[in-house]
Amino acid sequence: MKQKYSTKFMVTAALLAAFSCVATMIIKIPTPTFGYIHLGDALVLLCGVILGPVYGGLAAGIGSMLADLFSGYASFAPATLIIKAITAVIAALLFRGLRKLFHSDHKSTEYLCLIIGGAVAESFMVIGYFLFEIFLAMLAAGSFTGTTFAAGVGSSATGIPFNIVQGFVGIIITLVLLPILKKIPDVKEWMN
Repeated sequence: MKQKYSTKFMVTAALLAAFSCVATMIIKIPTPTFGYIHLGDALVLLCGVILGPVYGGLAAGIGSMLADLFSGYASFAPATLIIKAITAVIAALLFRGLRKLFHSDHKSTEYLCLIIGGAVAESFMVIGYFLFEIFLAMLAAGSFTGTTFAAGVGSSATGIPFNIVQGFVGIIITLVLLPILKKIPDVKEWMN
């Protein structure tokens, strides 16, 4: 049996981090909230599902953070590192845990596990950015009072629908890509 964390595994983790960065940067659909919808969430979920919670979380967080830094969203980079890493960790733990619970490698069961894990993980992403944007609004206002909190909630809430769309698209793309990637023997092994 091969050593799980071989050079090939580490190189794949680095490649998935790079793909997360590129997928986030390559197709950007601007939103009225001065953010953008991107395809990077599919790679975040794939990082978690393929590499597991630790390395998947690191690859997703680092790749997504680099996209923020390269795209001029440096103020979001620290939050993105944490939020996307935890999103991948949640997806990995739920996907793997549910597959064990159902004792099945059947394709439909795997899709169900991916949808559930992805939905919970992407819900965390939506809430994480909502809370971070409240913090940024309060920081920009220069005070942490009830009034600035309420204003931050109001302004941050406008981004929720766009983050939901981004998460939904990420789950759909992951459902399409995962069966293709599972044809690679190493990927299939790492997922088990």
